[in-house]
Amino acid sequence: MRRALPLACALALGAVGGVLLGGCGGGTKTVTAPGAPAASADAQAGAHTSPTASTASTPARTTPTTTTTTGTSSAAEQPASTTRTAPAPAFVHGGSAEHAASAETTAAGAVVAAHGYTARDLSDYHANQTLRVLIGTRTGAADPYDERAFFFLGNRYLGTDSTEPSASVNVAGQSDTEVTLTYALYRAHDSLCCPSGGYATVHFQLNNGQLVPLDPIPPANSSTGLARQ
Repeated sequence: MRRALPLACALALGAVGGVLLGGCGGGTKTVTAPGAPAASADAQAGAHTSPTASTASTPARTTPTTTTTTGTSSAAEQPASTTRTAPAPAFVHGGSAEHAASAETTAAGAVVAAHGYTARDLSDYHANQTLRVLIGTRTGAADPYDERAFFFLGNRYLGTDSTEPSASVNVAGQSDTEVTLTYALYRAHDSLCCPSGGYATVHFQLNNGQLVPLDPIPPANSSTGLARQ
């Protein structure tokens, strides 16, 4: 047979709707308010577990740390220093090569001058070639129509293109061991300023250290045909 609760306890149950009561009468009882479903064990467990606290479902992330070191560091932290020997910058070598080429060109011009001629254009002298050439004009001549080609093997003087000068000779092409010259050609009654015979092309080539013309050199003078003056 159920015992009736005292009136004071019944009133308290109505006010709080299912709050635990203690000290009513002689014992303690748990009363559940009508309509409130009982929480399952899983739900109760989930209520006390934070998603962020689960290490099984969310992998730990490591944020990279950038460390900037200023000032001095201990010997243990610094890598061993290595002494490196680097070649001189390219412009240093280029400057030395240009200086040497300029010196050789100047020396070649002095050889031309020693033979009574003045180098007409020093840029004709290519110091990087085996066979080199300069065109010289007679120094102090009344007119410029006295020219010769001066050849060099390296920086050693070889000689001229011909034993007699030409009125006008020019460098038409160069390679390491070959030089091409063009000669203005005159008819018998042409003045020096105005050659009417066109031009003759002569290739000069090194052959065992000797300078050899590969084409006939026109004569210096002629009363019937074309000549170099």
